[in-house]
Amino acid sequence: MATAENAYVSLTAADETGERCDAIEDALWASGRELPIVDAPVRERADAARNRRRILAAAERLFDELGVDRVSMDAIAAEACVGKGTLFRRFGDRAGLARALVDDRERRFQDEFIRGAPPLGPGVPPADRLVAFGTGMLEILEARGELIAAAERRSRQRAGPYPAYCAHIAALLREADPAIDADFVADALLGSLRARLFLHQRHERGMPLERLVEGWEDLVRRLLP
Repeated sequence: MATAENAYVSLTAADETGERCDAIEDALWASGRELPIVDAPVRERADAARNRRRILAAAERLFDELGVDRVSMDAIAAEACVGKGTLFRRFGDRAGLARALVDDRERRFQDEFIRGAPPLGPGVPPADRLVAFGTGMLEILEARGELIAAAERRSRQRAGPYPAYCAHIAALLREADPAIDADFVADALLGSLRARLFLHQRHERGMPLERLVEGWEDLVRRLLP
C-alpha cells in the first residue's frame, strides 16, 4: 500500500493548475490514511466550506466570462484548485453547480413573496401580488437567465424552487377566483417564466425586458380582472 510520504513525492510531476490539484487529492486518497491533524472533524468541515466557496466563486467567474455552456467541469476544478473528484462529489454536474449559484437568490425571492413588503408580499389584492411575482421573476431571469436555464436541466433530479412557486401562484389564484382550476393555471403561468423561453424571447426574438413585464401584467389582468 502506498504511504502518505511516498504519495506526496508523486506530486512533483503534477502541473500547477487543475492537474496538480487532482494529484494532491489522488495522492491523499491513495495513501489510505488521513494526515495526523488535531481536531480533524472540525478542520474537515472548515475545509469543506472553503472548498465550496472557492468552487462557487470560480464557477461564477468562468460562467460570467465565457457563458455557462462553454465552461467545462475540468476548467472549474482547475480554476478553483480542487480535485475533479471533489467537484463531482459536491455538485454532480454543471447543472448542479448552476443550481447552487442561484439557490441563494431564489431563497431570498421566496422570503420576499411569503413575508416581504407589498406588492410582492402580503397586503394587496392577489392579482397585484401575481403581477409583482412575475415581474420579480423576469428581473431575476434578466440577471441570471443562463444559470437558471442550466439549473433547470436538472429538474428530473431536483425540483428546485418550482413546487414553492407553483403553490404560491395557485394560492393567489384561489384567493382571487375560487372557481378557477388553480393548479393547472399555475403550471401554465410558470411555463411562461421558464428560463429557456425567456432567453429565446430576449436574444432570439429581440423582445426587451419591458415588453415581457408588460405582457405578464396584461396576461394576469385578463385572467383575473
